[in-house]
Amino acid sequence: MLRTLLSLCLTSALLSMPLVAAEKPNVVFIAIDDLNDWIGCLGVHPQAKTPNMDALAARGTLFTNAHCQAPLCNPSRTSLLTGLRPGTTGVYALAPFFRTSAPIADRDTIFQHFHKNGYATLSGGKIFHGGYPPNKADGDAEMVDTWMKKARGMAKPGKKFVETPAKIALMDWGVFPEKDEDAFDYDVASWAIDRLKSPPKGPFFLAVGFQHPHVPCYAPQKYFDLYPEATLQMPGVKDDDRADLPRFADYMHWKLPEPRLKWLKEHNEWKPLVRAYLASISFVDAQVGRVLEAIRASGLEKNTIVVLWSDHGWHLGEKGITGKNSLWERSTHVPLIFAGPGVARGSKCHRPAELLDMYPTLAELCGLPAKAGLDGHSLVPQLKDANAPREWPAITTHNRGNHGIRTEKWRYIRYADGSEELYDVETDPHEWANLASDSKYADVKKDLAKHLPKNDAPPVAKSSGRIFTFDNGVPVWEGQPIGPKETLPED
Repeated sequence: MLRTLLSLCLTSALLSMPLVAAEKPNVVFIAIDDLNDWIGCLGVHPQAKTPNMDALAARGTLFTNAHCQAPLCNPSRTSLLTGLRPGTTGVYALAPFFRTSAPIADRDTIFQHFHKNGYATLSGGKIFHGGYPPNKADGDAEMVDTWMKKARGMAKPGKKFVETPAKIALMDWGVFPEKDEDAFDYDVASWAIDRLKSPPKGPFFLAVGFQHPHVPCYAPQKYFDLYPEATLQMPGVKDDDRADLPRFADYMHWKLPEPRLKWLKEHNEWKPLVRAYLASISFVDAQVGRVLEAIRASGLEKNTIVVLWSDHGWHLGEKGITGKNSLWERSTHVPLIFAGPGVARGSKCHRPAELLDMYPTLAELCGLPAKAGLDGHSLVPQLKDANAPREWPAITTHNRGNHGIRTEKWRYIRYADGSEELYDVETDPHEWANLASDSKYADVKKDLAKHLPKNDAPPVAKSSGRIFTFDNGVPVWEGQPIGPKETLPED
């Protein structure tokens, strides 16, 4: 009798083991809008205070050389959510939503791939660009199982703090609102916390999208107090930095709402903008911290993979501009952090990484079938060993035919007219010396050019918003040809 009972207990224990082993990890997918590489653990801006992102990096792996696929919200998010490069999707501009694009209208996003493999999917805040998908208010279960219901929009002061050349409400910065609780990103974090307190049954994929530090750069006073104006360290700039650039480089950001450095200096707004941007970063870091604490408090941390990323960077005067829309470091370099099961702790990987690598990486970490046709590559080898070799560079595309190739040592840019830039980023991290015209680097350029994307699709129908094309040798910005004697606007 005793032998039979022991046998039954042993059999029961053995049967239960595969169930535990087969338990799939949850995923918390944290997006931050317009955050460049100014976070503490990356060490680019020495005063950046991001204790919560730093703590996440300390318990996981930080990719120090991660880059976006496009320096603009819609094409970047379309790329990473579908796992396809902009040259494959044809989405280069702020519009349209990719589901209206014939080439990828039926393409499974990372949400759908996880859903088809047994995951509940949830999305709150800015994950897709802006108001996309248009019908999510009706509960678009095809895209995501559960959407956050947007209770309110972004709070705004009674009037703008700064009258910028672009007379739009978003282009502003200053102390506002009074309390964290009055900001939209606080609502996003609260929504995520509620989901974590009562998670779905079975594994889940929870996306949490924050809008800061995207303009307007608003934050409560306590975050500005972290960056006293008298001791604020400003970005390194060079007065003649654009002197060695091909004219085509100007077309990447021809007419934009973000003010140029010249205007900021003339109106004494450069330092206030830098301070407000840093304050906005620290504000969103606090919201990230609330979500991370909820993961810990809910008991989910041991079986939850957290990945934190930004859709692209942001200039704060470098190369004479603010905003994104360039193929230079400040516009392409972004935070990328993984933590959780299957990820080495306290690790830093200096290999090039791309945002579209998240799709295959998370699928592999969670034991899902590989999705066919992805343009990215799994980062799992580097998540286990930061020094594992990686043969691919990071590639950024801005509008058709303009590409940046980033390795550990080089940044190579090839524009649609064939003009080039080349920087040794190990010795020239500011990218101040364009080496492209020096014949001794011909072989370097040739080797890097082998990685230029094979697909260079034309813009999808109805592309609009920061769209640039090169039509039969004529540069065209948002439908308007640029004359050969026109100069880059300075306001």
